[in-house]
Amino acid sequence: MQIITYISNLAMPLIILIIVIYSAIEKNKVFDDFIDGAKEGLGIVINILPTLIGIFVAIGTLRSSGILDMIIGFITPILNIIHFPKEVMPLAMLRPISGSGAMAVATDIMKTYGVDSSIGIITSTIMGSTETTLYTIAIYTSCVKIKKTRGILIAALTADIIGMLVSVIVCEIVIKYI
Repeated sequence: MQIITYISNLAMPLIILIIVIYSAIEKNKVFDDFIDGAKEGLGIVINILPTLIGIFVAIGTLRSSGILDMIIGFITPILNIIHFPKEVMPLAMLRPISGSGAMAVATDIMKTYGVDSSIGIITSTIMGSTETTLYTIAIYTSCVKIKKTRGILIAALTADIIGMLVSVIVCEIVIKYI
């Protein structure tokens, strides 16, 4: 285990050293290249800032308005039919939208039900098997200026739904038989 820690501590300095040595061999100006990269990164941040602000405002509005509770109450009969725990539904709804919002919901679920409960295990599995889809799509498509994201959105959200359903199924099987 100590060797892994040792290698981890050396990884970044070694990468930097390799970059400097390679640049010296190729006769590149390392600091100028660094400055150019930093300028390009700052330009990307400025380009995606309006998208990020819009996403964060929408998430804040969704969480504080009570719409999530209303939707969960409405679809509870369907959740019961497919054996999807309604306690996990706020996470399932927020995960594609916001990583930090999903983390807050997951933390609340863990505090309420415990990390070793079936709800806690399902929550952990969903967090690990899904992505903050809308955020990721918004960032990547705005960086390369893609406007038509319907196909991307449908495919990614379908993958999230399948990931959540499979998480519940696998966790139920594992909890029941192991």
